[in-house]
Amino acid sequence: MCLCGNMWRWPNGASEGTMLLLLLGLSLVQAGSAQLTCQAGESAQNITQPQYNNMVQKNSNADFLMPFVRSFLGTVQPHPFPTDLILRVVNNPGEVFSNQELTKAILVYEVGFLVCIAIGILYIVLMPIIAFFVACCRCCGNCGGKMQQKQTSSTHCLRRTLYFSLFSITIIILAGNVCMFRSNEAFKLSVEQSPLELKNTIGDMSSFLTAVPQQVEDVTNEGKRTVQAVSRNLNDIGQQVGEKIQQRFSGTFNPALQAVKLLHQESLNTSDLLDKLNSSLTQLQSSLDIIQANVTAFKGRIQKTLSKPGCVNCGSLAGEVEELTVDATISAPSLREYQSAVDDVIKGDLQSNIIEAEKFYSTIPQRVTNETEDLVTQSKQQLQEIENQISQVSNELDLSALRDVTGTLDQVQNQIETVSPEVQRFENIRWAVGVALCCVVLLVVVCNILGLVLGPLGLSPKADPANRSCTSDCGGIFFMMGAGFSFLFSWIFMILVVLLFILGGNMYTLICRPWHNGQLLKFLDTPGLIPQLELGPALGLKTDINLSDIYRDCKENQPLWTTLHLHELVDLADVLNVSKYTAQIEEEFEKTDITLSSVSLLSPEIIKGLQNVAAEATDFNSTAVTQQLNDISSINLNSTADKIDQLADTQPPGIQGELKVEASKLRQIQADIETTIFPQVNNLNSSMKSLQSTTGKINGTVEEVLSKVGAAQDFLNTNTTQIVKTESRRFLNCQVDYFSAYADWTTIMITQQVGRCEPVARAIDSADVVLCVNMVESLNAFWFSLGWCMMFFIPSIILSMKLAKYYRRMKYTDVFENPIIMNHIPRAQLKPT
Repeated sequence: MCLCGNMWRWPNGASEGTMLLLLLGLSLVQAGSAQLTCQAGESAQNITQPQYNNMVQKNSNADFLMPFVRSFLGTVQPHPFPTDLILRVVNNPGEVFSNQELTKAILVYEVGFLVCIAIGILYIVLMPIIAFFVACCRCCGNCGGKMQQKQTSSTHCLRRTLYFSLFSITIIILAGNVCMFRSNEAFKLSVEQSPLELKNTIGDMSSFLTAVPQQVEDVTNEGKRTVQAVSRNLNDIGQQVGEKIQQRFSGTFNPALQAVKLLHQESLNTSDLLDKLNSSLTQLQSSLDIIQANVTAFKGRIQKTLSKPGCVNCGSLAGEVEELTVDATISAPSLREYQSAVDDVIKGDLQSNIIEAEKFYSTIPQRVTNETEDLVTQSKQQLQEIENQISQVSNELDLSALRDVTGTLDQVQNQIETVSPEVQRFENIRWAVGVALCCVVLLVVVCNILGLVLGPLGLSPKADPANRSCTSDCGGIFFMMGAGFSFLFSWIFMILVVLLFILGGNMYTLICRPWHNGQLLKFLDTPGLIPQLELGPALGLKTDINLSDIYRDCKENQPLWTTLHLHELVDLADVLNVSKYTAQIEEEFEKTDITLSSVSLLSPEIIKGLQNVAAEATDFNSTAVTQQLNDISSINLNSTADKIDQLADTQPPGIQGELKVEASKLRQIQADIETTIFPQVNNLNSSMKSLQSTTGKINGTVEEVLSKVGAAQDFLNTNTTQIVKTESRRFLNCQVDYFSAYADWTTIMITQQVGRCEPVARAIDSADVVLCVNMVESLNAFWFSLGWCMMFFIPSIILSMKLAKYYRRMKYTDVFENPIIMNHIPRAQLKPT
């Protein structure tokens, strides 16, 4: 029953054995069968999982525009992620410019961006040229044509068409300007929150890396607790196994022992009752002898009186007096035999048998302890060796790599704290520049809006264009100001749009979009791209582990056992197969023979004595004794005394006096009988009744005792060895169940709990949210909305310059044609000189 012998023989050497010992992670869990014979132990709990921060939230300020931006970039760059092209560039960076085929492939892939860049460059080039010509025209006084407006029937319709067209374009530009403000603010918010979000993400990774060694330590500690629990059970083997043996014995042993105790008590009671009865009989016999002596003396005296010559008719009474006697010798041979049988049982000393049986029962645990002393010592030595091995596990495992990574992450966190103020300062500058750009666009929108408001407000349709109001003229001037600002800033803004488009667009198409759909991780999994990421060979696995699989498993919060395919390194089912070690355990168990010395509840002599008691109790006849007592109770000397008195009345005075005296003495003897003999007879009758009752019980008690003792003795003689073997085997199975339980628990902990890597996937997702969703998409939303405004500046310039002529005050007057009034009077035509 050596619980640990050979249980920790590792097949692959000490170092691997140590690692396997870690993976075993002994747990203090008891199976249901173990609880039948083992002390209840403290149940092992699941290992503690670290607490992580909340997932980084998306910045929703730019969400409304992102579908348009993604759709635009999808149109510009519809090609899939260029894995082969990037691999060629990475492997041979110098070929980018020297290899025309590679250069052509890159240009073909970026053709959408190139077209957009060409459009932007064309805008940048043409817009200042057009602005130059417009400025020159303005200097010549012909900005928007000559300052003369011909009045026709379609003038008002054309003005309204231009008005509503410019109004629509202005609303579109305003919408784009609002998007600029929001995306600029979203980018600022993203930059402000990014340091904290990155620190939280890195902190989660650091917590994860710190938790893995701690979880391993927790599993190891559970192993120590289990070894200590088994050791405590071994120390308590006598109590645990002994109590179970006692429980198995108690069903037949205790009733038999109780019956023997009851019989012993009844035997003592019967013996006491018989002693009292014999004493009472002796005393009664002594009293009867005294009475008989008195009666005999009386007979001698009265016979002398009756034989005197002067006694008349005395012969008739002489015969009756001669027959007078109280000689009542009580004979009870069955009572003496009964007394002898009971005395033999008492001399057999039932009490000593009871004490011996109780001692046998109560010392079973101590006997088991004594019998297994060597076994416990050997097993505890083995357990101590296991505990020493477990204690060395944490020191022998190389977890320094995790600590190094944790130190690096801490340095990164410190670096983030150091750089954050500088980043915040530059971000404030960028945000101010962005606000300035938004305000410039807003200035154009405001000019257009003021023109749209003031122009119609001060315009009189029938008024002479040369005589228009100042309000209307201001409206036209605001239109021209809007066009001027558009010309002045649009080409500069377009340069910024192109640069940000190249940066943000390529970041989205080459990083963020493939990051979202998983193509980027698959690209990083390309063999040989990053040698340090070839985790399979580094861990000695047969299967290659790629980042995509790790990310997928960590996204599902899988443990490291599943994620890193550790089952290829360690056959956990084989290592935790307790049945491999049971052969050695059973061999040691069979060497230990726990024996209990037999006990005899009743000796053969006592059993024979009890049978004699039962037989004598059956043969005991109390009727003869009772009849003798009844005869004594019927003695009546007063009748004879009355006859003597009657005879004395007929006698002479001398004889008469003597007879009267004798009659009185006879009555005195009768009085002595009534006061002395009759109470004793009554007591004896009562004792005889008690004895009869006890005798009836003791016969049944003896039969019951002999039956129960016989059954118990047969049970002990035939089953003691088997019971000891069975309970010892159960105790052994209990200890084996401890290890089976820890094996099951450890399998669950190692394969399902240790190193749940969700923080890894959360770190990747957080980086994606911070970099792509919050920053890149906010940047793309900004240049998209700015480019939107720049493109609509072109129709805004055209429409505002055309519409300005309908509100500005003209230098030359034109006659208004009214098609309704027919007037054939010739009108003078004013021509500018």
